[in-house]
Amino acid sequence: MSPTWKVFVYGTLRKNESNAHYVEDALCIAKQAWTYGKLFDTDLGYPAMITSNKEKVYGEVYEVDANQLEKLDWLEGYKGDGERNDYERITQTIYTDNDNYEALVYIYEPKKVRTKVEISFGDWKCYRLLNQDTHLYFAYGSCMDTERFKIAGVDHLFHNLKGCGILKGYALEYRRKSHDGGRADIVESINKVEGKVYEVDSKAVRYLFRREGVDAGIYRPAFIEVEMDGKVYEDVLTFIVINKDEEVAPPEHYATEILRGAKGIVSEAYYDSLKSNLRDKFRMDPAARLEE
Repeated sequence: MSPTWKVFVYGTLRKNESNAHYVEDALCIAKQAWTYGKLFDTDLGYPAMITSNKEKVYGEVYEVDANQLEKLDWLEGYKGDGERNDYERITQTIYTDNDNYEALVYIYEPKKVRTKVEISFGDWKCYRLLNQDTHLYFAYGSCMDTERFKIAGVDHLFHNLKGCGILKGYALEYRRKSHDGGRADIVESINKVEGKVYEVDSKAVRYLFRREGVDAGIYRPAFIEVEMDGKVYEDVLTFIVINKDEEVAPPEHYATEILRGAKGIVSEAYYDSLKSNLRDKFRMDPAARLEE
């Protein structure tokens, strides 16, 4: 069997980025991976990661063969240990929803970072895309429900509902532990998550940042691929829990919001799975009250 290597990519090699074709034939092991490091804008159209013990960098993990690795080395200007390299290549622990891996990572030496522009959220996609005037936004939890939008006086920001989006390769779990129970999260799996897709502007995004506790380090923005009406939409905004807990039952009012928001939008099969998961995992049946 030919040798293979796991590689963590965080910049232009990521899905739908300018150099993604270098790994398009490689096996993608994780789309929501992270490692310790700090990310900077080189001002050359790509980022550079330096080592850090506290900050996090987000990216993807691929398994590559010798030929693919050789091409990555060429792209990153890596000639070998002790050579005059553009990027150095090290092995580092990479964390994912399902496992941890030792993988190759291309990094900069700190002295080579000429700019002081640190990339927010440690995520090149967020840095590159968040300043757009409008976004497609995938809501999979309580943001499917319009009642809290109305209470907050922001329902007018979410009037442009595009339809039901399907996120393949993920599952809905309650992995954010709050004072009164769990909150929704998406984790990588063989399943799928359905939700509402809105077109939103920057005002709506600012509201979502506050609601999701982005500045408090609770959820982070992320960009994903969503299928809607048979078409795949790239780089759709969503929010993912940063520090995941073991699953815990959501409070009934929160589960009710999810079901109320999902009803009539997601498929009947998915709506039934939302109800059965609450019932089977937590012995909850908030749908009964909705359907009275």
